[in-house]
Amino acid sequence: MKTNVRENNDLVFGLDIGTRSIVGVVGYMERNRFCVAAMSVKQHETRAMIDGQIHDIYKVGDTIRKVKNELEKQLDTQLSDVCIAAAGRVLRTIQSDAVMSFDEDTRVTSEHIYSLNLLAVEKAHSEINNPGSKERFYCVGNTPVTYKLNGYDISNLEGHKAMDIGVELIATFLPEEVVDSLYEAVEYAGLNVASLTLEPIAAMNIAIPEQYRLLNIGLVDVGAGTSDICLTKDGSVIAYGMIPVAGDEITEIIAKNYLVDFNTAEQIKVDASAAPEGEITFKDIMGLEMTVKSSDVADVTQEIIENMAKATADKIIELNGGRPVNAVFVVGGGGKMTGYTQAVAKNLGIVKERVAVRGEEVLTSVDFMVDTYKKDSLFVTPVGICTNYYAQKNSFVFVNINNERIKMYDNNHLTVVDAVMQIGFPNEKLFPRRGPELNFTVNGKTRLVRGVAGEGAVVKVNGRPANLNSPIEQNDVIEVTESTVGPKASITIGHLDEFKSTISFNVDDKNIQCPKFAYVNGELKSEFYEINSGDVVSMENYYTVEQLFTFLDYNISDLDIYVNNEIADMNTKVYENFTVRTSNKNYETLETVQSEVPEEIEESLTSVENVQSVSLESQGVRDMVVLINKEPVRLRGKQKYILVDIFDFYPFDLSKPQGRSVVLRCNGENCEYTAPLKDGDVIDLYWEEF
Repeated sequence: MKTNVRENNDLVFGLDIGTRSIVGVVGYMERNRFCVAAMSVKQHETRAMIDGQIHDIYKVGDTIRKVKNELEKQLDTQLSDVCIAAAGRVLRTIQSDAVMSFDEDTRVTSEHIYSLNLLAVEKAHSEINNPGSKERFYCVGNTPVTYKLNGYDISNLEGHKAMDIGVELIATFLPEEVVDSLYEAVEYAGLNVASLTLEPIAAMNIAIPEQYRLLNIGLVDVGAGTSDICLTKDGSVIAYGMIPVAGDEITEIIAKNYLVDFNTAEQIKVDASAAPEGEITFKDIMGLEMTVKSSDVADVTQEIIENMAKATADKIIELNGGRPVNAVFVVGGGGKMTGYTQAVAKNLGIVKERVAVRGEEVLTSVDFMVDTYKKDSLFVTPVGICTNYYAQKNSFVFVNINNERIKMYDNNHLTVVDAVMQIGFPNEKLFPRRGPELNFTVNGKTRLVRGVAGEGAVVKVNGRPANLNSPIEQNDVIEVTESTVGPKASITIGHLDEFKSTISFNVDDKNIQCPKFAYVNGELKSEFYEINSGDVVSMENYYTVEQLFTFLDYNISDLDIYVNNEIADMNTKVYENFTVRTSNKNYETLETVQSEVPEEIEESLTSVENVQSVSLESQGVRDMVVLINKEPVRLRGKQKYILVDIFDFYPFDLSKPQGRSVVLRCNGENCEYTAPLKDGDVIDLYWEEF
């Protein structure tokens, strides 16, 4: 049957996913009345759900698809979004509160109220999701019990001026796996979840209008697997609860007593409830046809019905602070069994008229445009799911971020960063993070080198690259990969500003360029030393005599050393541009003697001196050829050569820096200035850029 309805954008699709059946309702709101444009009820072919929990996602998804297809056929339109409700045997509720303060009197807006409620929900979320527990819970609904304006109770905060606002609410949770299985089944059927609520909240919106909530009333939604309960008092919902006892237990008793399969037993239960004075005919598993009275079925199920009623009454009294409620409304197909309402009343200690199945009576603001179905308690919850959508549609959106489904207040300009903040994603992991810093001292002054910055967080929305400021919409899938930490800080001695590439001395009338000494923690280090955190670095602008001639590879055991024309020892300090001279100790003696000998033998002494000089020049002195910057260079005048000797033969001006530091490599490796040379060595020499 096709039904003429409004545009598809006006339609709301509500789905009650029950243990035994799935009920789909499509309609729209018009003048404060909900118009049901299409309906469909499908039974599960197998027990794919038990006690409100999905056990076979794909079979449940197949049944949802059948409901969807039938509704689309009735409406002659496509359905893509659906509103659902959650329930289950592990329903948990937590009473929570929150307070929000302002710097001055502030007009309270809907955003303030949403933020206030969110604070209370987050508090409840932290309480129930204990870090030490493996089980994670998802908030499927929250109901404010009372609001406070500057410490006083108030029913509605919006529009008032306040310094402080507060809320006491009930937050309801289900295990994440329960909620996830609902979403998976719905998505498997080709639908997107537009809103998620709690089944008793949905039923309450229809069965207990706001004008009734001043009274202490209980609502019991008896399904196949669970019985969901909520209580009202003083204008608010004060408690939610659930018991894992419902219609399926009655069906199982019937199946065992009459030797029939589960589906046949379910039909016997329905027929007996519909005609308490009638008879029911069926075939058992042996193929034998049997006829029983409805009253006989009632006798068979009496004990389990009484047990179920007692469990219901006990839960109501527990939730109501140890006292019975004034009245109970019963909805759902499981509540129609003969004797159930009377047994609940008996266990509560109230008159039986105060416990009643509510169907058509609570659907007075609902118009059914579908001739196939009549108003019935079975449709209270799915219609409530639809009407609940209108309370949320302009206020909330649902998105999936890092595999977590969240509900967000819709301010018409939501971005990725809003979702990130709501799940508590660490702010520092959104932006590039530097590697560990390096702390050390240079010449007594503290020095800090920052680590290298890593990469920022990677954001995707619906699989496409995005950023933190990208807008988000209903049912968007957001992926945020945390930022990376960059490499740790690193610096060598040679890269320090205090480090000079060379220090100049005048040795025997020759300008000698020597590397500046750097000491780390009291030990001499080269320019290639990589500084560690905590190192104490000192730069020395002098050489000792011993260090100088060790560096020059001079044997000074037979020499006298003069620094700035004053006799020196091995520990004498030689500073920048100091003059150093050497003299042979034996020659000094000869010189002294020469000054005392007669003029006639002076010429002989001179000849001896010249002979000695020639002899020194011939003692093992050899040339060496090396490649400097691919150019052959001949080194002359020494028995042995070290790396620093190349500056005497290769034109490289160290006095005028043309870069940050000098790079000096021998045969492709960084080497110290004192490294020995051999014929054919390949040397790279250049200034490192600033």
